[in-house]
Amino acid sequence: MTESSNRMQDRLADMMEATRLTAAGRLQDATDLLQRGFAGGSSASAARPPAETGAAVSDPRTIDLVAERVETGPAPAGAGPAPEPTGARARPTAAAPEEPGRAAILPETLRKVVETVTRSIAPVIGGLGRTGQGAASAGLGQFAAGLGGSLKHDLGNGLSGGLGNGSGTGFNQARAPLTEGGTFTEHSFANAAGARDYKLFVPSDARPNLPLVVMLHGCTQSPDDFAAGTGMNALAETEGFLVAYPAQTGRANGQRCWNWFQPVDQGRDSGEAGIIAGLTRAIIAEHRIDPARVYIAGLSAGGAAAVNIARVYPDLYAAVGIHSGLAAGCARDVSTALTVMRLGPVASADGATTEVRVPTIVFHGESDGTVNPRNGEQALAQAGIDGLTPEATEATSPGGLPYTRTRYADAAGRVAVEGWIVRGLGHAWSGGDAAGSYTDPRGPDASRAMLDFFRASPLAART
Repeated sequence: MTESSNRMQDRLADMMEATRLTAAGRLQDATDLLQRGFAGGSSASAARPPAETGAAVSDPRTIDLVAERVETGPAPAGAGPAPEPTGARARPTAAAPEEPGRAAILPETLRKVVETVTRSIAPVIGGLGRTGQGAASAGLGQFAAGLGGSLKHDLGNGLSGGLGNGSGTGFNQARAPLTEGGTFTEHSFANAAGARDYKLFVPSDARPNLPLVVMLHGCTQSPDDFAAGTGMNALAETEGFLVAYPAQTGRANGQRCWNWFQPVDQGRDSGEAGIIAGLTRAIIAEHRIDPARVYIAGLSAGGAAAVNIARVYPDLYAAVGIHSGLAAGCARDVSTALTVMRLGPVASADGATTEVRVPTIVFHGESDGTVNPRNGEQALAQAGIDGLTPEATEATSPGGLPYTRTRYADAAGRVAVEGWIVRGLGHAWSGGDAAGSYTDPRGPDASRAMLDFFRASPLAART
């Protein structure tokens, strides 16, 4: 990374830390940190270990605005959680003397901090809100829109991994690797709830009554990118199933995040839930899919949207996979979304259970700094693990990350819920392919695990 890029990352880290301090009521500390950064110093660079400042060390690709650094070597068995990233959270040790004119630029500096807040939550809530979704959401959305252009202009070329271009479907963001056999084609769907493009992988041995897996990408991603990172198309060709990748648009959300936190997109037959369900039904009819073997999964905002959809369409989806996501209905606006992302569920109503149990598999990184791992725990609780019998196993992935896999069985011995917590994994698809964004190849294979869980959870077996 160039010296200019290092400075850019340091300034971003300083602004993120200043935002945290402001939220904690430590306004003077936040001001001191900003003054220090604009004077040429940086708490992030001061706190970064020498191994992290070398030019040969590359930043990992993550969904978060500031990359979470991970060790490249295998983690020892039984190792504890990875330490908190120092670059984005180091605290200033002393305030620099105020220089002439520095106070005059603080209002603009604070504007930049607020701007950074809107971008720091983009990994999961993106464009913040749409007009008509409430005064708070609309106000924040308008404010973000007003400030977003200058941030993108100033910082766009300095961010490894990027924030996405915020327009279109992003089909060409990253091309999925060619899979021998099968087809991967672009399509469009529209119904009363709205319209979305999608890509569909059909294996070479296409025949009636194959399963279907619907995959919802994370923020800034595209269907091609998500297919490349998860490797799901290769599995589909080998195992014999279809994969659909709906594409979020920049018009619906500035960072192409699924709007999991908006009530209109959480209910049956409305918003994005209604669009995805309609799209799924259309594929079932056209390709004569086995209706008992239709599944949905997603990453981050896609994971949160997937469980929202599965919970209101238990007659359509046989099981759901949630990777680095949140429980259904845990947020109702931008404010609660941000709170739950960072702290986990804070109210008894967050992610309340329902009468119908949808078989659920949850993956979450113990070192996830974007979506608090408590959200993974809440997703498991919402899936109805109370009354089920847990069986936990400890192991280490071939890439060196220790993990705990817990399977929850009902009275008949059927595994209805499964949870994976991976130590050393941040906000990234576990065991994913580096050809796609936001993956960590070192982790256990989430795609394989989800497929195995789905296979054992046909709709007809639900009680």
